[in-house]
Amino acid sequence: MFESENLALYELFKERGLVDHDKLQVLHEEAINSGRPLARLALDHGVIDRDALLRHVADYLGWEYLPQAPRVIDESVVALIDGSMARMYGVVPLRADKSSIDVLARDPFNSQIVDDLTFALRRDVRLVVTSPEDIDALITQLYGAEDESIENLLAEIGGAQYVPISDDDDLSVEDIEAMASEAPIVRFVNLVLSQAIREKASDIHFEPFEEEFKIRYRIDGALYEMAPPPKNLALPIISRLKVLANLNISERRTPQDGRIKLTVAGRPVDLRVSTLPTQFGESVVLRVLDRSVVQLDLDNLGMPDDVYRAVKEIINRPNGIFVVTGPTGSGKTTTLYSALREVNTVDQKILTAEDPVEYDIEGIMQVSVNPQVGLTFASALRSFLRQDPDIIMVGEIRDLETAQIAIQASLTGHLVLSTLHTNDCAGAVTRLVDMGVEPFLISSALEAVMAQRLVRRICMECRSEYEPGEGLLEQLNVRKDEIGDRKFFYGPGCEACHDTGYRGRMGIFELMWMNDALRELITRRAPSIMLRQRALAQGMRTLRDDGLRAIFAGATTIEEVIKYT
Repeated sequence: MFESENLALYELFKERGLVDHDKLQVLHEEAINSGRPLARLALDHGVIDRDALLRHVADYLGWEYLPQAPRVIDESVVALIDGSMARMYGVVPLRADKSSIDVLARDPFNSQIVDDLTFALRRDVRLVVTSPEDIDALITQLYGAEDESIENLLAEIGGAQYVPISDDDDLSVEDIEAMASEAPIVRFVNLVLSQAIREKASDIHFEPFEEEFKIRYRIDGALYEMAPPPKNLALPIISRLKVLANLNISERRTPQDGRIKLTVAGRPVDLRVSTLPTQFGESVVLRVLDRSVVQLDLDNLGMPDDVYRAVKEIINRPNGIFVVTGPTGSGKTTTLYSALREVNTVDQKILTAEDPVEYDIEGIMQVSVNPQVGLTFASALRSFLRQDPDIIMVGEIRDLETAQIAIQASLTGHLVLSTLHTNDCAGAVTRLVDMGVEPFLISSALEAVMAQRLVRRICMECRSEYEPGEGLLEQLNVRKDEIGDRKFFYGPGCEACHDTGYRGRMGIFELMWMNDALRELITRRAPSIMLRQRALAQGMRTLRDDGLRAIFAGATTIEEVIKYT
């Protein structure tokens, strides 16, 4: 999520002539493709020194610049911002009077910091630019490594009286807002969100039950429960989340969707919010959209070399349809975003229709579909064709109309990228036929289908060699004599992976590349099993085969591959 900062720095370098024009274009292109900050690239390439960069940034933004952060700050000033807030926003209070406060900010480009702190501190906030490393050191020096734990905060809140959800019918909107705005509730929600983001959680679940209120994080595809807060905190906590997401806190009988923009450790993070009325109160799920965790780069997806080369060739074609398929949570959107980043150049017009837009990518026109106002995938696609695009991404082909327009677009000289929910590559063709698309149109337009899954990586800190049992090998459909001297690994668990044995995820892939033989089978309405057998005969590797590659490379375990293939 460095696009806005990169664009501002690009304009600064260009306007002031700080970097040679050709060099600036190269750095800017690298920042777009790699997702890294332009400032970091400029320093790494030695085109500007740190002091000059910070000085120009402060002047450009109209903030004060300090060449060196102070070693000592008045305790009364430090006390104005607590440790959780300092860590979340990447700030340190420098000086203050009754109406204003100056804070050292790790990310001076993030205007959200000023808005949030102005609201929280009830003072005018001015940012001061200095070395980010100095700010990190000051946060640790002044507030310690971690001044607050969820357990301690729950103990502090424990004595307060909050209304259980079952008794909330008579509460006014003002009562609920007051509960949601109390300092302990605000601190607790901030701490839960910042901890989840630090743990690289992809989703955060707040779930009220009859006797308890659960909070769970999804990390690397698995759910982990944290220490549950008291049941009577459900209403204020859920109301606080709805306030942050600008949702209607008085409406608790219909689902609502919103978005929260947060700053954690000085970097912006988006949270997609969904509420659902249940028997015992509203359930809230937050999808974490953090670009610093998701590497939108084809090089980092872990594809086998032959699949990587094939995908690069396909997405550089002038027309046709490329479909990525798999269940929800298999990384399809990440693959498509990475493909778009690969072809996102000045000479390409790229349009996307998504539900909703997950990551903003500079240089690409992105549209969130909204069926309530008639903006569906099909209507967006129809409008796209009048916008002179070269490449179109459709978040998902859900119906016949969307499929037909996507095929029409591909046949009239556009490259179309999209997703389907099927188990394997051959199933994607069957799904399109079942929707009502004529097989001869599919065979003409479809260039390739790629199926994928995400499996957990073995933690490299505790990875150990072991001998799998006969039962596991049978499930994997591998005989002992086929293994040879290959080794198997697993993670017994350690502090680094929170005793799970896994840390991070990787993709396994199956690519079916269209050729004349497959096109003929599609036109003849051949069943998916025949398509699959022909593709295998022509060298396609199945998901299970690619999973074996990952197992023998020591990257994942037999259990993970069996579970997802």
